[in-house]
Amino acid sequence: MTEVPTQSSRTTLQPQRKTPSMCQHQPQCPSAEYPDREAAHIVAHHPEQGWSLLCNGVLLFEDTGELLPDGQIIAPHRPFGTEHIVTAA
Repeated sequence: MTEVPTQSSRTTLQPQRKTPSMCQHQPQCPSAEYPDREAAHIVAHHPEQGWSLLCNGVLLFEDTGELLPDGQIIAPHRPFGTEHIVTAA
């Protein structure tokens, strides 16, 4: 007879997505958690598809959006064009 695990004995394993650092630069490039993460070196560039992979694991899109290694999405953050600039009187 096969024993069926009860709810209390079940273990839920959450996959841990760990991205090993691809940065071999000295000093090391900023990690994906830092605000200046876009300063990391490009390790793969695909302009025909509109994205680049940085050595800190960040996917940087041509519209300035980002996908971080932990799955977090950063919305595009292009600077406003001159039609959106308001000047003081």
